[in-house]
Amino acid sequence: MKAMIIKSLGDTDVFELADRPQPKIKKGHLIVKVKASSVNPLDTMLRSTHTPWSENLPEILHGDVAGIVTAVGEGVSRFKVGDEVYGCAGGIAGINGALAEFMLVDEALMAIKPKTLTMKQAAVLPLVSITAWEALHDKLKIKQGDNVLIHGATGGVGHIAIQLAKHFGATVSATTLSNHYALAKTIGADHIIDASTTPVFQYVNELTQGQGFDAIFDTIAGEHIQKSFEAAKLNGAVATTLPVDDVLQVALKSLSFHSILMLIPLVHGINTATHGHILTIIAELVDKGVIRPLLDDSNFTLWDVAKAHERLQSGQAVGKIGLTIS
Repeated sequence: MKAMIIKSLGDTDVFELADRPQPKIKKGHLIVKVKASSVNPLDTMLRSTHTPWSENLPEILHGDVAGIVTAVGEGVSRFKVGDEVYGCAGGIAGINGALAEFMLVDEALMAIKPKTLTMKQAAVLPLVSITAWEALHDKLKIKQGDNVLIHGATGGVGHIAIQLAKHFGATVSATTLSNHYALAKTIGADHIIDASTTPVFQYVNELTQGQGFDAIFDTIAGEHIQKSFEAAKLNGAVATTLPVDDVLQVALKSLSFHSILMLIPLVHGINTATHGHILTIIAELVDKGVIRPLLDDSNFTLWDVAKAHERLQSGQAVGKIGLTIS
C-alpha cells in the first residue's frame, strides 16, 4: 500500500511517499480502507519536536480516520465488512496512523460514522469531539443553566465545544479574534466576544454581572490561561488541553482545575471503549443536526500532507483541515 512516512523529526519535508505492507488483521481489531483523515496540532507537534511519546513514534502519523471496514478480527461484534466508520486510533504509541491506504485499528476506539456527513467531514471530528466531550461532560460536568465561557470559537475543539455546551443546556459565551468574528457568530454561542478588543473585566461585567463564569474551557492556554482564571467565578471551574505554568489564581479563587488529555486510552490501552462510546453519541448528535463540523476552506489529499501541515502552522486555517485519499 501507499503511505506517507517519516523517518526523523523535522520540518514538513520529512514526509516521504513509500510502499508499505498492508496491515494484517488481529484479534479485537479492524482493517479500515482509509478515505479521509485530518490535521490536528498534535500531528504537527509529533512530526516536528520531541514529545513524551517520541520514543515509540510510528512512521505513519495521524490519528483521525474515516473509512470502510475491509476485515474484522476475532472477537469483534460491533462492526462488519463494509461498515463506514470513524475514530482516532493511531499515529502515536507505536501504532501506525491514517496517512496510508489501509489502517489497522482497535475496534473499541471506533464508531459508525455519522450518516449525514461525507468521509472528509467525519474525519475531522474524532480527536476534537472526544476532547470537547471529556472537558465539558466528564470534567466540568456542564448542566442546564450553567454560564460557560469557551475560548477559541472557530478552532477545532472550540467550535465543537460550543455546540456541545448548548446541547447540555448551558448559556455559552465564546471568544474569537476580529477577523473570525462573523464566522464565530454562526456556530451557535449565545454571546461572541471579540478578544482582540474586549478586556476580560469588561465581558465578565457584561455577561456575568461581575461574578465570573461558572465554568471555562480554554483551548488556547499558554499565557492565555491567566485570562481564564481571571474570568472564572470564585469556586468556579477551568479546563484546558495544554500545560500550565502558573496556577496561583487556582488557589486564590479556589477553582477546580482540569487537564484534558484524550490520548490516554490510546497511549496506555485503558478505557478504550469510552472513545467508541463518545463517538457513537457524537454521530447521533450530528445526524440530529445538533453538531456540525467546521471545515477549513482547503482541499488536500493524504499525499499533500506536508502542505496541509504548513497551512495549519501558518495560522491561516479556520476550523479543521481535512485530507482525502485519491
